[in-house]
Amino acid sequence: MSVSSLTKFTVPLDSDQSATSQGLLMPKLKYRFRALFENLGVSTPRTELTKQVMDITRPNLTFEEIEIPVYNSRAYIAGKHSWDPITVTFRDDVNGSVSRLLGEQVQKQFDIMEQASASSGIDYKFITRMEVLDGGNGASVANVLETWELYGCFLTNVNYNDLNYAEATPVTITASIRYDNAIQSPIGDGVGATVARALGQTVTG
Repeated sequence: MSVSSLTKFTVPLDSDQSATSQGLLMPKLKYRFRALFENLGVSTPRTELTKQVMDITRPNLTFEEIEIPVYNSRAYIAGKHSWDPITVTFRDDVNGSVSRLLGEQVQKQFDIMEQASASSGIDYKFITRMEVLDGGNGASVANVLETWELYGCFLTNVNYNDLNYAEATPVTITASIRYDNAIQSPIGDGVGATVARALGQTVTG
């Protein structure tokens, strides 16, 4: 039996917009996620990276502003866009799986011993996938609420952080990841898709 007062726990809307039978929707929760890394490093499996992720940032999109001087004022239009790098923090496991894979990725990008670089980006770039989950586990399969897929990824910084006698905390490795493009899915429900549909354009994802 539902409690009618629970539908009141939200912002009041105009009568033609309200959905009093539904109330406030459940928010996505920060701690229900997983991060997958396709083609990072050389060794397989790469699942240890996913299991040892502590935190990861979601993409941040910025558009350049182009100023258009006009008669008595100025107007602005959107210029080229850029994706800010993301940061991910790993626990450094006792088997060295995380540090090994990150080391392999660094070696793919640039052979430090031989001072030789990769021939092209396709030789070392990888895919990062972030999935927001609903909390299901075990026999209950987790539903994916949101997915970000980052293409053309490579490491721009790997910080092995510190060791400290005074702290009883895990050893961590922090990596910064630069990427060429990011797509929010399910396909058709991501960045700009709603506007594209409203304008009658075909949404390809």
